[in-house]
Amino acid sequence: MDCLICSLIKKEKPVYLIYEDDAVFAFLDIFPRAIGHTIVVPKRHMGTVLEMKPEEMKDFWLGVNTVLELLQKIIKPQGFTIGVNHGKVSGQEIEHLHIHLMPRFEGDGGGSIQSVIDTPRLTKAVAEVYEEIKNQVN
Repeated sequence: MDCLICSLIKKEKPVYLIYEDDAVFAFLDIFPRAIGHTIVVPKRHMGTVLEMKPEEMKDFWLGVNTVLELLQKIIKPQGFTIGVNHGKVSGQEIEHLHIHLMPRFEGDGGGSIQSVIDTPRLTKAVAEVYEEIKNQVN
């Protein structure tokens, strides 16, 4: 397996590491979309959130929160956009789960998560999707 993120975790390549613990590895994005744009990854290789074991979730999200607190203290943004490109169709370029933490500032020109899809092309009504999900869960 040739994974760029795994090679960063192993410190085989240069990285702007800002936080590390047993579960997570966090570093500055080298192509930042905002000041302090940070990538947080699980240390264990996995492609998407669906591969994360339930027992790994707590430590991973605690690590994400620690990094958010660090960025808030040092960068002092007015907010954050937190995003995951989950699968190639969503824009995931590296097949190792990674969370983008983007500090946000008034007037930065960025949009909300909802603006990622310019014009929704919905083929089903919300009520229809709800019924499909409800019928599978119950």
